[in-house]
Amino acid sequence: MKLPFLPPSASTLSTRVDAFFWFMVGLSVLFMVLIFVPMTIFLFKYRRGNPANRKPITVPTLHIEITWTVLPMVLLVGIFYWSASIYYSMAHVPAGALELNVIGKQWMWKIQHPEGNREINELHVPLGRTVKLTMASQDVIHSFYMPAFRIKQDVLPGRYTTEWFTPTKPGTYHLFCAEYCGTVHSGMIGSIVVMEPAEFQNWLLSGKPSDTLAQSGERLFRELGCSGCHMGNSQIRAPRLEGLFGRAVPLANGKVVRADEGYIRDSILLPQADVAAGYEPLMPTFAGRLSEEEVLELIAYIKGLRAIP
Repeated sequence: MKLPFLPPSASTLSTRVDAFFWFMVGLSVLFMVLIFVPMTIFLFKYRRGNPANRKPITVPTLHIEITWTVLPMVLLVGIFYWSASIYYSMAHVPAGALELNVIGKQWMWKIQHPEGNREINELHVPLGRTVKLTMASQDVIHSFYMPAFRIKQDVLPGRYTTEWFTPTKPGTYHLFCAEYCGTVHSGMIGSIVVMEPAEFQNWLLSGKPSDTLAQSGERLFRELGCSGCHMGNSQIRAPRLEGLFGRAVPLANGKVVRADEGYIRDSILLPQADVAAGYEPLMPTFAGRLSEEEVLELIAYIKGLRAIP
C-alpha cells in the first residue's frame, strides 16, 4: 500500500501553503548541502597527517561580512512577507461566504447550517463556494483540523473563533480534533464532504427541517421575553437590535466595539461586560440557561434583523 507524503490538496489555500512548505524544504536542503558537503570535504582534506596546505589565506573580509549580512536579511524578509501574506489571507474571510456554525464538545463536532440542517461529525459543503466556520466549544479546548485544506483553528470555550476555506475538488476528506481534549480525543474524527453545487442543494432539501436557524432563533427570542425589551414599542428602554450586526457600538466606558458574533454572544451571556452607552446595566444574564446551539440560533436571528428606515 502506497502512503502519500502529504494529504491531498483540495482548497485554494492548500496550494499556497504547499508552495511555501516545499520552498522551505528546498531551502533547508540547500543550506544543508552548503554546510555539510564542505565540512565533510574538510574533515578528510585536513585530517592529521594529510599533507594539505594549511597556510593562512588572505580574503576580503569586508565584502564577505556585507554579503553574509545582506543576503540572509533579504532572504528572511522575503520569507516573512510570503508567510505573512498567507496568514493574512487565512485571517480575512472573503465576502459572500457561506456561514456555518461549529460546536465542539466531548467528543463530537456539531454543525449547524443556516437552512436549519444539523450534522454530527460530518460537514457537507458545495464545491467552489467559500465557507466560513464560526466555532465555539461547549466544554474544553478543541481544534478543528482539515488536513486536505491545510487549515487548523482552536475551538475555545467562552469565545468564537473562525476559519474559512474554498474547496476545489469534490470528494470526502478527513476531519480531526488536533488538540488533546480528554480520554476519547482520538475518536473525535469526522468527514468533510465536498459536493457539486446541484448535489449539495438536493442534500439540503432532502434533510431540511421545518425551521431555519434564524427562525429557531426568533422563536427562542420571543420565548425568553427578549422582544419585550429590544423590539417594537417596549416600555423598558433597551438597545434596538434592528441593523445592529456589523455596526460600531459606543460603550458606557467610552470604548467603541463592532457588533460581531462575539459581541452579541457576550451581550447575552455576560451583559454587564460591555454596556451600550446611554443605557443602564439592567440586562439579565442567560449564562447556564442557554446551550451554545441556542446562542448561535439567537445570533443568526439578530444578524438578519434589518435596520428600520
